[in-house]
Amino acid sequence: MSQSLSQELKHEVEKRRTFAIIAHPDAGKTTLTEKLLLFGGAIRLAGSVKARKANRHATSDWMEIEKQRGISVTSSVMQFDYNGHRVNILDTPGHQDFSEDTYRTLTAADSAVMLIDVAKGVEVQTIKLFQVCRQRGIPIFTFINKLDREGKNPFELMEELEQVLGIRSVPMNWPIGMGRELCGVYDRMKTQVELFQGDDHSKIEVKKVSDYNDPAIREMAGDYLTDQLIEDLELLDVAGDQFDLEKVLRGELTPIFFGSAVNNFGVQTFLENFLQLAPQPSARDSSEGIIDPTEQEKFSGYVFKIQANMNPAHRDRIAFFRICSGKFTRGMAVRHVRNGKEIKLAQPQQFLAQDRDIVDEAYPGDIIGLFDPGIFRIGDSLSQGSSIIYNELPTFSPEIFSKVTIKNALKYKQFQKGIDQLTEEGTIQVFQSTTGFDETILGVVGQLQFEVFEHRMKAEYGVDVILQRMPFQFARWIIGDKIDPAKFRINTTLVKDKKENFVVLFENEYAMRTAVEKFPDFKFLDTAP
Repeated sequence: MSQSLSQELKHEVEKRRTFAIIAHPDAGKTTLTEKLLLFGGAIRLAGSVKARKANRHATSDWMEIEKQRGISVTSSVMQFDYNGHRVNILDTPGHQDFSEDTYRTLTAADSAVMLIDVAKGVEVQTIKLFQVCRQRGIPIFTFINKLDREGKNPFELMEELEQVLGIRSVPMNWPIGMGRELCGVYDRMKTQVELFQGDDHSKIEVKKVSDYNDPAIREMAGDYLTDQLIEDLELLDVAGDQFDLEKVLRGELTPIFFGSAVNNFGVQTFLENFLQLAPQPSARDSSEGIIDPTEQEKFSGYVFKIQANMNPAHRDRIAFFRICSGKFTRGMAVRHVRNGKEIKLAQPQQFLAQDRDIVDEAYPGDIIGLFDPGIFRIGDSLSQGSSIIYNELPTFSPEIFSKVTIKNALKYKQFQKGIDQLTEEGTIQVFQSTTGFDETILGVVGQLQFEVFEHRMKAEYGVDVILQRMPFQFARWIIGDKIDPAKFRINTTLVKDKKENFVVLFENEYAMRTAVEKFPDFKFLDTAP
């Protein structure tokens, strides 16, 4: 590798922070994303969710159905610069039904920010997403949001993190009051206080203090809140975990920040601390062994998401691509590893949700959008020179199934095109029956995916579909010799996925257990082989 490219790569990789924000629906994820973008100067006016009814939709919620409902249904990617860092935020769908897309997106992140509502604590969706991060061993930073409302005691929240998620935590700052009484936070690392000013909490003053016993805090917060603060922090100093960066980077300890995204309170402190502590893009496992982003000169990476029709004015498909090594330059030729062909990356784009700029160069950690004429699948690897394959993303087992038909048989061609595109994109999984009838069965992780499917088939492909719910609850990929559909009749059915793998659908756990016992020679897998 040339000395200058090696130095350039090293410098660019060190600058980058690529992270996903994970949370339960309505914990304030889109609001936090918007405020972070504001600090980066990426958007001039944060389209707060409160303003949804007006015409100002949050920048990162762009699909028509998202604007109508005020929820994030697809994962957006946003990039901005702050304090010498290049920040890539992966804004994942918060709605519980979109967990599969979210799981995939988490593979493209080097760390995660877990957002928790101070009143609700750790919720169901957060647990699922946390487990995916845990399996990957990435660092997790916690932002406890909505401090301007009444909520749980901070110690109770710390205990919940440990009891429910099994992770120890270390508060980097501590609230002075909460809800209506909230007057600020004490920064334990920098020994300073951030204070709310004004009735509407619109101004924030930062004041350096000697420690939490400084009389200046009492002057600003009054006796009651100051006494409470001192008591809490003394207890933390004695009984709490010490900050340990090694443990944080291994995902064993999560730093906690308290704040209120909607009031911009604690967000900047969080961002600055996060950029100092979070890891730069790290080495990735591949078919050629561990690939280090700074030592591998040759460009490589993988597609983790495909999105059709990001811009209603152009019927296009964009493949979201995570760069893992080397330098990307516009127009470069790379190998499409799955089909062995050389392709030219002519129209790469970077995003602020659906606003896209053509990008001339990008580095490990960056997410770029590749124009997709229909050649990419989720999990595809692209590389220069060698055929590096990054471990393909798993296909998660769907839990809800429907038979799909069309109202107007003349539109079969558009119907097929829509099904193919939405399957490639990962919105739905499609199965074909093996019973002799040509039935198309859709599988999803959550009900809302069916609604999005119907909406997009009509809006983007002009096709009205009829969905007929089926009684199945579990799907298992089956591996073995002489798989016979006749053996799977009672409370089960045998289907094939888009790669022609056999999959058994079960109505209940009892039917699944019975099949596993009855056919010990078959392997039943909960993710696609």
